[in-house]
Amino acid sequence: MVTKRVLLAAMFLLAATPAFAQQIEGKAGFKGCTDGSLDKALADGITLGISPSPPYSNLDPNTKKADGLDVELNEAALHWLGIDNIKYEVAPFGQLIPMLLSNRIDVVASNIHQTPDRLKVVTFTGPAWWYGPALVTQKGNPAGIKSFDDLKGKKVGAIAGSAADEYLRSVGIEVTPFQEDAAEFAGISTGKVDVILEDDVKVLDYIKANADSPIEIVAGVAVPEELIFKYGYGYARYAVRPADCQLRMAYGVALHEIWGAGIASEILKKYGLSNRNLTYFPLN
Repeated sequence: MVTKRVLLAAMFLLAATPAFAQQIEGKAGFKGCTDGSLDKALADGITLGISPSPPYSNLDPNTKKADGLDVELNEAALHWLGIDNIKYEVAPFGQLIPMLLSNRIDVVASNIHQTPDRLKVVTFTGPAWWYGPALVTQKGNPAGIKSFDDLKGKKVGAIAGSAADEYLRSVGIEVTPFQEDAAEFAGISTGKVDVILEDDVKVLDYIKANADSPIEIVAGVAVPEELIFKYGYGYARYAVRPADCQLRMAYGVALHEIWGAGIASEILKKYGLSNRNLTYFPLN
């Protein structure tokens, strides 16, 4: 059964938290939350699904150990809950939700945005950390991209199944899909696409690690509010099955606890980010 501590904490969060910057997901649905998913995870352990996206989630080919910002945040939350038996499955990002729905994994633990299409099939934890979208071109911006309106008629790349992919298609932009980060960055570097829509923190990390890379973030671009508020491009969350009410509730409380204890702050700073990435901040 759900512990009284977790239940009371969840009720407090619902009562005390102000309106989120993005849409609130449906109804809380915690009444009668006795599905047993938390009990099962406590007894048998949990399997997290991640995509190869260093430095946020990755599986070291030598040690076979998962590492990265999202890995550490998930593990810190799970340890707070008392779940120490943690296993990992690694797959391209677009395959993680199908793996969740087929019970191959219990949580999509690579950060994932809450979008209209995803809400039809999965549910989400509370927010874990924050970042924003960036338009990336070759250096010198040969395609002349200055706004999101300029993307129409251009070759635009995004990770298949990502919030960027979903948003771009929703506004009628044809997308060249990439399965992994390495292929996406190679695509913009070689001119396979004119521009990519990616996470600002991921792009900055890539440029820092690849000083000779011929790419840059387009500065001064106004981000459509729909991309942030409707398509959730900002808050990093994690996804669980809708039936796993216990686990979802416990996960949300645990993430809030490590946020409040300063643990999330320490992890963000370890990966070159700051307290600015703890919560929503205006991009425009």
